Amino acid sequence: MTAAPKPEILAAFEAAKGFMPLDEGLALYAAAVEAGRLGLPLLEVGTYCGRSTILLADAARQAGVTALTVDHHRGSEEQQPGWEYHDPETVDPEIGLMDTLPTFRRTLHRAGLEEHVVALVGRSPQVAKVWGSPLGLVFVDGGHTDEHAGADYEGWAPHVAEGGLLAIHDVFPDPVDEFTGQAPYRLYLRALASGAFTEVSDTGSLRVLRRTGTGI
Repeated sequence: MTAAPKPEILAAFEAAKGFMPLDEGLALYAAAVEAGRLGLPLLEVGTYCGRSTILLADAARQAGVTALTVDHHRGSEEQQPGWEYHDPETVDPEIGLMDTLPTFRRTLHRAGLEEHVVALVGRSPQVAKVWGSPLGLVFVDGGHTDEHAGADYEGWAPHVAEGGLLAIHDVFPDPVDEFTGQAPYRLYLRALASGAFTEVSDTGSLRVLRRTGTGI
């Protein structure tokens, strides 16, 4: 039977700011529960306001491991003023820049999951350079340019343990989605072509792959 979150966790997920639809959230949760059995941390790249972090944190809590989430909290390209996914409530009125960290902290507090998450505040490539431990799951949901998505893959995919999972969000094969999903799609193809990963599931724009090889 596929693992599913309890009603209170699902309610917290649906109440949080973010863009992940329910079916993809449930698939991510199932992957996180499975990966948690390896006894290793679960890490996401791209926190935003913590919607998907809720699911990873609850799965980590059940497994007795830690959920880690990496973000500079200044927003990705499509979340800046003037773009479709911009939310004025996330702008720091004092400095005029996005700051999703306070909203993220409130999200975790309301869900009762603060103690199960370590927030790594910084840019993904910088954090990856100083990271040296294997991970049970890496969930890539950061910037949607080839530069940023590629850096996330290069920085974190090597840390996925044998048998661990790599999840990639916003994978859209249609070229009409060039700005929002073609870079993650190319990342997904790159992971498969490497021979290091085998696809496990395909739900909406979420792809889950298992680490089965060494070449990345």
